[in-house]
Amino acid sequence: MTPRRIDDKYFVSPQIDVTDMSDIAKAGFKLVICNRPNEEVPTELHADVMKIAAEAAGLDFEVLPLTHQTMTPDNIRRQADLVAQSDGPVLAYCASGTRSTIAWALGQAGQSSADDIIAAALKAGYNIEGLRYALS
Repeated sequence: MTPRRIDDKYFVSPQIDVTDMSDIAKAGFKLVICNRPNEEVPTELHADVMKIAAEAAGLDFEVLPLTHQTMTPDNIRRQADLVAQSDGPVLAYCASGTRSTIAWALGQAGQSSADDIIAAALKAGYNIEGLRYALS
């Protein structure tokens, strides 16, 4: 598990494992958001299994599976609301961290400039330049 900082409160990661939850809690995260649909992972990484491990480590856990089809305004708003309502740092994960980064970026549209959003993502290793039109 290698969290990548997007901003002061929001971090993303490629797929995590149940054995990572203790380290995630020790790193100071308060909430873990699963953006990966169960259909993409083996049963031992399904959201319900991950939730049990997260809660055992003292973490809050939310499930918001995102795909190209489910990257809707309502889901973008929900992701942003989950982050805003968390009382500490948030770690969102998916296959590579890209979907979680895109969800954050779309939630920032209208609040930050497209240049700033793209720069924050790029600093974390995610090139989202192709979303510029949606961020402006």
